[in-house]
Amino acid sequence: MKRLALILLFLASPLWALDPSEMLDDPALEARARALDHELRCVVCQSESVASSNANWAEDARRTVRELIADGASDDAVMDFFVARYGEFVLMSPRASGSTWLLWAAGPAMLLLAMGLGYGYLRGRSRSVAPQEAALSEAEAARLKEILKD
Repeated sequence: MKRLALILLFLASPLWALDPSEMLDDPALEARARALDHELRCVVCQSESVASSNANWAEDARRTVRELIADGASDDAVMDFFVARYGEFVLMSPRASGSTWLLWAAGPAMLLLAMGLGYGYLRGRSRSVAPQEAALSEAEAARLKEILKD
């Protein structure tokens, strides 16, 4: 029973991240803010979204998101606000534009390159002639018989 309570407590820990005093009065604006919270990375935790982090920076970021939305900023404007200050790293899913196209394309390009190299290697091996064993000379055959007799 204690284990179950501990597991449920652990699973519910992200719910504690948002303080009720941070919430907006308008449910539509609050839904937008929560969606943006999930798209922003906590720069302190680096592996959690702002929505599930309890770090002080994440609290400030959530508050800033809600202030910007309350002031009438669009979702893109809020994301641009954070990107301008913290770079593309702050986005949980970085944008595929500009120099990041190279990063997005690097994985598939490396896979295709490895497959091509592997195919070329295997194709070259199958075409090569197997080395033939040379026959023993008379002196080597005699020496071999002498060794085997002993």
